[in-house]
Amino acid sequence: MAVAAIVKKEPRWSNMFQLHYGKDEEVLRQVEREVRMREGASRLLAACSQREQALEASKSLLTCNARILALLSQLQRMRRAQILQSVGRRPSPSPVPCTGKLALSDLRIPLMWKDSEYFKNKGELHRCAVFCLFQCGTEIRDTDLMMVDRTLTDICFEDTIIFSDAVSPGFELRVELYSSCVVDDFYPGSLGPRRGIRLGGSLGRSSGKKIRAAFESAALCGSSSGVNASPGSMSTAFAPDLGPKYNLLAHATLRAEHVQEGFKAHDFSVAGTGESPLFIRFLFFCFCFPEDSPFWLPLYGNMCCRLVAQPQCMIQPVISGQLKVKLEEDFSYWENVIGVLRGQTLLCYGSQDDLESEEKSLLAIPITKESLVSVSERNPVQCQNIHIVTQRHGEDVTYTLTTHAPEDRQRWSEALWQHVYNMGQWRQCCDRLMKIETPSPRKSITVKQGSLYHEIVTPSSPSKGPVVPDVSLEIRALLYSYHKKSY
Repeated sequence: MAVAAIVKKEPRWSNMFQLHYGKDEEVLRQVEREVRMREGASRLLAACSQREQALEASKSLLTCNARILALLSQLQRMRRAQILQSVGRRPSPSPVPCTGKLALSDLRIPLMWKDSEYFKNKGELHRCAVFCLFQCGTEIRDTDLMMVDRTLTDICFEDTIIFSDAVSPGFELRVELYSSCVVDDFYPGSLGPRRGIRLGGSLGRSSGKKIRAAFESAALCGSSSGVNASPGSMSTAFAPDLGPKYNLLAHATLRAEHVQEGFKAHDFSVAGTGESPLFIRFLFFCFCFPEDSPFWLPLYGNMCCRLVAQPQCMIQPVISGQLKVKLEEDFSYWENVIGVLRGQTLLCYGSQDDLESEEKSLLAIPITKESLVSVSERNPVQCQNIHIVTQRHGEDVTYTLTTHAPEDRQRWSEALWQHVYNMGQWRQCCDRLMKIETPSPRKSITVKQGSLYHEIVTPSSPSKGPVVPDVSLEIRALLYSYHKKSY
């Protein structure tokens, strides 16, 4: 039977089809956008005449490749779920925890140069351009480029990487370090003849074949590691044919148990050694990554950073409304309050004015991931009571609440259950509200009309010389203007 006939016969199939189709279309639009950005980076890379420009363009190209592969993997998972749902194999419903915001800052990667190199300054000066790539789900971020040589004992990235509020407590944040040799004798034309590296042209209604081809390349390259393969493991699917080559040096995977407010060290697995001990990684670098390797850097095997998380249940009010709280041992003594559940506290105010003026609350009921919430069955005719068993000053204390209407009781009890479940999933991330430092805003991208591309890629006259005040800003501006013209 045709799909149209099934949709016409069953209204629920129509709604389901439209929902999944809408999600697919959104992912496809994101893929098309990244494909256009990749085309812009490829054209720029083929025409670059300066070393800094080529390094930035190659970095942008690798980042676009990683985003394309992540989106294609998401599309594969979505369509697999649609197939399972269409044949009736639906997963059993389970509570869904709240999402949150994730931030990584103050990234430090120590180096271990030889004494003769660092202290005696002997041997050829080994310089590399490095940057870090971060992936959490389908979100991918990167740092600015940094030049590294033996005068540095640590690779320090000042970027603050923030992921949106859609991060789940079961997140896996992959950190990858890429390196490229910096050639001192770079000259215009050293990148070779200009060759087109196109994933596709203008993508409109005919994007199906091109996206399918890209998807097949990603699936083929990531077949050994599954749909959750990392960008680094699949980056060769779209490896550039010219320009600087970035190589994956090391990687790490951070999870919720690594979250804490302080500065903490994490294992940094050298590419090819997996989770081997430190001395194995050191031997690997000595013999498999010799010093004459163009992208070689003497990594120590650790990285240090601050990784913090802000679950939505800690920063947004969960529920608010009128309650009756039992304040005394006398069962008949109740106090009408306005309750607000936020973070680890259920605040009870005497009036709306006290709530708006943020006066001291009449009662603050602690709500933690160890709290127990139950509904009494003593008097089903009237509004049932909500009991909260929690710890206060090291002792178990029971608080009794009720509402004016049964539907409000149901709403409050479900909100309390969900809140305790959310905190239990986020674990130590809910012990206190962690602070996320807002990164300083980058300069606004001003797009020049017509001449920006030629100003970047065309050598200046010998009398004036090339002037590139901020290469990364100009690269982003060029890609931004190319993306706008694609529409």
